[in-house]
Amino acid sequence: MGKIEAILLVWGVRDEVLEKIPVKGHWLYGEYDFIAKVDFASEDELKEFEKTLRRLINGNTFKLMPVKLSAVKREVNGEETVAFLESVKALAP
Repeated sequence: MGKIEAILLVWGVRDEVLEKIPVKGHWLYGEYDFIAKVDFASEDELKEFEKTLRRLINGNTFKLMPVKLSAVKREVNGEETVAFLESVKALAP
């Protein structure tokens, strides 16, 4: 598997914990406390990051959602078009 991009959402944790999250992101004030885009070289790296978050956050108050992008190129009426498909799958509760 190639590069994996994911969205990280965190909620219900104190500021001291948010400061320790090992990625750059944005603090939010509302339903979620933190959001970040994270990149992984492999699925194993993603799973290790998830384990690190579980130890750091000490609970299931985060979602790590890989984003999958694909495209199909085709010719319609003599013109080339590209159709994008995007999907998001949550890995944590």
